[in-house]
Amino acid sequence: MASPSTDKLHQASKIDTQARTSLLRPDPRLDHALSNSAANGLPAITISDLQGQYLAIQCQLINAKSVLEIGTLGGYSTIWFASTGAKVTSIEINPKHRDVALENTNGLDVDIILGAALDVLPKLADEGKKFDFIFIDAAWKEQWEYFQWAVKLTRANGCIYVDNVVRELLEHDDVGEGESLVTKVGGDERVRATLISTLSSHKGNTQEMFDGFLLAVVKDSQW
Repeated sequence: MASPSTDKLHQASKIDTQARTSLLRPDPRLDHALSNSAANGLPAITISDLQGQYLAIQCQLINAKSVLEIGTLGGYSTIWFASTGAKVTSIEINPKHRDVALENTNGLDVDIILGAALDVLPKLADEGKKFDFIFIDAAWKEQWEYFQWAVKLTRANGCIYVDNVVRELLEHDDVGEGESLVTKVGGDERVRATLISTLSSHKGNTQEMFDGFLLAVVKDSQW
């Protein structure tokens, strides 16, 4: 007999399946990005299709015309952002990943910069770049450093989305007690932020299923 927790996870999987079937539309480019990334040996750590749709909707809600992505991988999330009509600038440290992402995003309004984000972000700031939406999906240990640059690079009332925040927190023994991205962002008067926990039933094991993201809005002078 299945335990109550196992049964709930099974039910969550059924809900996800129903959501994918009901809410998503076929997109050959997205499908090709996943298959081409797998064929080239890229790790299967991309966002889910439902999360991609959420990000696209979020961009449409704020009428985002420019998106900065920290961590490209195979360009799957990049395609979701570009599908809204936004110009996407993405930063990828791995040359092989960038090459595959360039193949997957060919023909879209996308610029993929090869380099370490903490080297590229200051250059974008020096150039006076501003973005409507910034998506952070890269090295967990550098989330706070990325976030600080993101605040500088986001226009007033623009959004910053940091993925895998809960997963990163669960890596620590003092969960919910020590200093973290959440506590640091909470002390940053330049933003208003929230943390949303998620359950990803498509993940391969229970540990990876529990996650969540941080969403922040950069304040303007009137707040």
